[in-house]
Amino acid sequence: MANHNSAKSGFYARHRWLVWALSVIVAVILLASFASRDDSVPVTAAAVSRRTIRSVVSTNGKIEPVQNFEAHAPIGTTVKRVLVNEGDHVKKGQMLVELNAASARSQAAQAQAQIRMAEADASALQHGGSQEEVLTLQAQLVKARGDYQIAERNFQALQRLQQSGAASPGEVRAAQNQLEAAAAQLKLLESKQKERYSHPEIARVEAQQSQAQSALSAAQDVLSQLLIRAPFDGEVYSLPVKAGAYVNPGDLILQEADLSKVLVRAYVDEPDIAKLARGERIELTWDAMPGKVWIGEVNAVPSTVKLHGSRNVGETTCIVANKDFKLLPNTNVGVTIVTAEHDNVLAIPREALRQEESGPYVFQIVNHELKRQSVQASISNLTSVEIAGGIPENALVALGSTNSKPLRDGLTVRVIH
Repeated sequence: MANHNSAKSGFYARHRWLVWALSVIVAVILLASFASRDDSVPVTAAAVSRRTIRSVVSTNGKIEPVQNFEAHAPIGTTVKRVLVNEGDHVKKGQMLVELNAASARSQAAQAQAQIRMAEADASALQHGGSQEEVLTLQAQLVKARGDYQIAERNFQALQRLQQSGAASPGEVRAAQNQLEAAAAQLKLLESKQKERYSHPEIARVEAQQSQAQSALSAAQDVLSQLLIRAPFDGEVYSLPVKAGAYVNPGDLILQEADLSKVLVRAYVDEPDIAKLARGERIELTWDAMPGKVWIGEVNAVPSTVKLHGSRNVGETTCIVANKDFKLLPNTNVGVTIVTAEHDNVLAIPREALRQEESGPYVFQIVNHELKRQSVQASISNLTSVEIAGGIPENALVALGSTNSKPLRDGLTVRVIH
């Protein structure tokens, strides 16, 4: 055992320089390892740059005609002729569709006959009856006046005879009664000549005349609607009937619109309504024509909020030129309302801007270290924010860490590209 320890001591004594060298090497390796450790946080970053930034409201809308005409069947009838096709451009006054007018003409003729009868009754009222009745009454009046004169002379003669005793009182009374009867008959006939008809009778005749005139006007109106003409230059965009088909009262026959310009009704969600103002630019897109954009401007700001499906929206409208006639009524379109647009301004990605009660700020990267920097923000959209002051162009700002560690002022970072 003693020999073994002695041998071990001798080995260390002989190789001490080797053990010392190995210890130095291990220490150097450990120091290098600790020196190479990097406690910096990996982050993504973006430079402050100049660009055009737009603040927009994106929503949907529907196309409506500005000037629209709908023709409906005024009565139940058949379609006699269809003179245009759907999509045709038509001129003002051009015949479009003709409906069968036989029953309407019959009703107009009946109304005309009723008017003639009512006019005859009114003439009779004005002249005291028909011609035959007037002549008969005049003859009766002549006879009644003669009877009255004769009765008056007889009564006067008998009165004189009574004074001389040649006539009895009974004869005088009989003559007086005859005179009174003749006077009553004359008065009746003269009353008939002046006011033959009572007020209710006059009112009835006048009502019949008015009713007949209304019936004729209604029949003529129906007749005019059975010949459907274009009220203005435009396009036939709906024509659901064919020649020979039967239509019920109120059925749609045809729709025409001036599609050189159309109205867009856009549905703006309630939180965005306050951003709207007259004159703001509106851009329309339609899935059926990718890449095509129609331009208009807001001409009406919502005055109320209503339920549209599951959304609370305000409706805004604009007029859009449609020279190629591609936008059709009831088409669903995408709507972008530009509420603000600034050119050549400093901007950063939206995720680089942070907010506190004291105001907005960013983390600027200076010599691999975060520096909290207060800024003045202006308009923004879904991706970018305009910076009106507080940080220079080309400055590097942190967006966020890639290892989920929170950012703070003074944090050492390395940018991950």
